[in-house]
Amino acid sequence: MMGSSRDLAVGTVAVASLLIASMLGKEVSPSQNPTLYLHLAFTATFFAGIFQAALGFLRLGFIVDFLSHATIVGFMGGAATVVCLQQLKGILGLHHFTTATDLVSVMESIFSQTNQWRWESVVLGVAFLFYLLLTRFLSKKNPRFFWISAAAPLTSVILGSLLVFLTRAEHHGVQVIGELKKGLNPPSFGDLTLTSPHMMLALKTGIVTGIVALAEGIAVGRSFAMFKSYHIDGNKEMIAFGMMNIAGSVTSCYLTTGPFSRSAVNYNAGCKTAVSNIVMAMAVMITLLFLTPLFHYTPLVVLSSIIIAAMLGLIDYEAAFHLWKVDKVDFSVCMGAYLGVVFGSVEIGLVIAVGVSMLRVLLFVARPRTTVLGNIPNSMIYRRMDQFSEAQAVPGVLILHVDAPIYFANSCYLRERISRWIDEEEDRLRPKDEGSLQYVILDLGAVGSIDTSGISMLDELKKNIEKRGLQLVLANPGSEVMKKLDKSKVVEAIGQEWIFLTVGEAVGACSFLLHSHKPGVAAGGATTPSDHHV
Repeated sequence: MMGSSRDLAVGTVAVASLLIASMLGKEVSPSQNPTLYLHLAFTATFFAGIFQAALGFLRLGFIVDFLSHATIVGFMGGAATVVCLQQLKGILGLHHFTTATDLVSVMESIFSQTNQWRWESVVLGVAFLFYLLLTRFLSKKNPRFFWISAAAPLTSVILGSLLVFLTRAEHHGVQVIGELKKGLNPPSFGDLTLTSPHMMLALKTGIVTGIVALAEGIAVGRSFAMFKSYHIDGNKEMIAFGMMNIAGSVTSCYLTTGPFSRSAVNYNAGCKTAVSNIVMAMAVMITLLFLTPLFHYTPLVVLSSIIIAAMLGLIDYEAAFHLWKVDKVDFSVCMGAYLGVVFGSVEIGLVIAVGVSMLRVLLFVARPRTTVLGNIPNSMIYRRMDQFSEAQAVPGVLILHVDAPIYFANSCYLRERISRWIDEEEDRLRPKDEGSLQYVILDLGAVGSIDTSGISMLDELKKNIEKRGLQLVLANPGSEVMKKLDKSKVVEAIGQEWIFLTVGEAVGACSFLLHSHKPGVAAGGATTPSDHHV
């Protein structure tokens, strides 16, 4: 009710469940002290909810922005692959299966139990999987029959249960859900462990698992939002997850987030809004109170088939091929997320993808692009000379475009790169006898901000350029940049008359001076644009 995702179906997830079990199990045995273990699970969930909601209230939803499109594509494909592999337990009718989610562990578990495979379960699973995929294909072919695909999972459960009941297939290797205990969970507010010596364990477990659950839930929510072309608010999602887990911790529930498999089934069924969660909750409540005996004969293989069918539609091969064609770095991010999830875990995949994305951002900031601009003939337009073949250099003037904010991370690089551009331009002009370089214009239109290191760099650059007998000119600086340059006296050092609104105006002033007087940059009686009423 509080989140912005329309497709997320909330519930427990394997990663968070295993993490809680491993962190709590190190200090409290679930078999020797089950009551304390249960209470600590509720308490960890309570702290996780507090932490998640706090992140939302503090407006830290921008963290979601580090999950790029490439990350989402890789994460979805990896998660879908992992979930499909996990469902092979039900398809093959195995009783014992690894709790690990990586590909190697799953394959090892499957092929070490080949003698345990049940052909009855395989046949049933393949038949229902074919039925589910066929209904989806027919619905896509003819949108009027969308209800066929939407009703297919429920139809599969009913048909599977009837088939098992009539043939007594549970006695022939087909696993069923079996007996389910009736009733709702009791309140657990009084069970929260808020005193030592175990409170710190619950706090640590809650924060760690809360971060993992939050990252996975928001990644899943954003994945489905991308499919339907809408935006989710990271802050609202954090608050929603937090309040959900706080409420859950006092009603005998442990950590909950947005599981990929359940959300995929929800999405595949044609959900339109978050009301689907309310319907699902009511259906679960009614089921727990009255209908649990009806699920006794539901075969697990049917549930596995439903999940696999939902997963196969979420591995976006075309998007991955598109990333390869357009941007190799984004493709690397995508494959990092995919391989990290498949061969490691969900959190490893997310860490790899976000890490590569952040490295790319840092490289962009630390190594910004600087390009030489030239004039498009018969116009006041200046464009990159390496991109526009018709762009022409302005005699005696070097125009450089800086394509990023100037920070401590890139100030030294920019100083060196600009010096190299000047050296290259002077070397180019020398043998051609086209006159000497007189002016260096910096186009700061793309420089949205500048810090003190950047200001010092401009001041040093001005001094170095003056020593070479050249004049530094600034064009199109933003308001924030101008304020800082003014406060630091750099505007005064460069000279207000050498700062222009556009590159065209700067070139016009420099060209005028070139045709009238040579600029005096070190002498007291220097010629300036203001002397010529420019």
